[in-house]
Amino acid sequence: MKISLRTAFTATIAAALLTTGATIAPPATAAPKAGIVSTYKYTSQVSDIVVHSPSMNRDIPMTVLSPKNKSKPAGVLYLLNGAGGGEDSANWLNKSDVVKFFAHKNVYVVIPNKGAFSYYTDWIKPDPVLGVNKWSTFLGKELPGVINSAYSTNGKNAIAGISSSATSVLNLAIAHKGLYKAVSAYSGCASTSSEMGKLYIRLVVESRGGGDVKNMWGPLRGPGWLKNDPIVHAAGLRGLSIYLSAATGLPGKYDTTRYVPKPAVLADQIALGGGIEAATRICTEDLAAKLASLRIPATVDRPATGTHSWKYWQDQLHKSWPQMARKIGA
Repeated sequence: MKISLRTAFTATIAAALLTTGATIAPPATAAPKAGIVSTYKYTSQVSDIVVHSPSMNRDIPMTVLSPKNKSKPAGVLYLLNGAGGGEDSANWLNKSDVVKFFAHKNVYVVIPNKGAFSYYTDWIKPDPVLGVNKWSTFLGKELPGVINSAYSTNGKNAIAGISSSATSVLNLAIAHKGLYKAVSAYSGCASTSSEMGKLYIRLVVESRGGGDVKNMWGPLRGPGWLKNDPIVHAAGLRGLSIYLSAATGLPGKYDTTRYVPKPAVLADQIALGGGIEAATRICTEDLAAKLASLRIPATVDRPATGTHSWKYWQDQLHKSWPQMARKIGA
């Protein structure tokens, strides 16, 4: 019986290993890279995708709205949800006309549906409740390459957010210089290192999310809070197309039973939503003043009425879109 050269070689190596007591190490497995794990297409416009994040070692679900004209490359709008991160019902898809609004526009809209109470930032340590959060790394370094590889994009991006994520989009634009052409922040508090700003963040992260803000940016009077304050680092927004908005908190056209039929929900929207919006107006004016002092142009919309609620943010998305669209070729 003939024995092949390969068989003889293998037998010789095996015998040598048995004699010396050596073992064969299994081949090293490369760490998963950022990439699309799964895709589900609802319509020609709306798809859900899941993207793996190496920095957080978890999969992130998101919705992608595709442009009307797919024959040529299009810009990308990254649209962030508020405190609930899209994990609850209070999100762009459920509370606004975002699908209808972008149905005839030539832009990819990417909406992450994860990140509740994280402020979409890189936390300095894992949190017992909220886990590992490296959202700035994911959104600014991992995700754009995945989206650009999977879709026909033109390399021009904008980012927008509401409430707590209105702070996040400013920090993301500062941290990832050159990634975005435009940033829009609706009803946010950019003053993260002020006492009011810290209180606002603690209400989101700790009171609502059960997390510990010290795991996010360190001690309340430590350098991490200054490092993540868009007003302190407002110079980093230079060169971007900037849109800011916040109302007064006084009841407006959407604070009626016509739009909010349940009395208890309406009362909460007027009382709590009014107070929060009034506070974000102060923060927005502080950022607007800092930008003006630095001679950085910004569009600032200051409605005379309006609470911290979705119909008003839908209006602001509509109003800010032409400004963003011009910068990303949409």
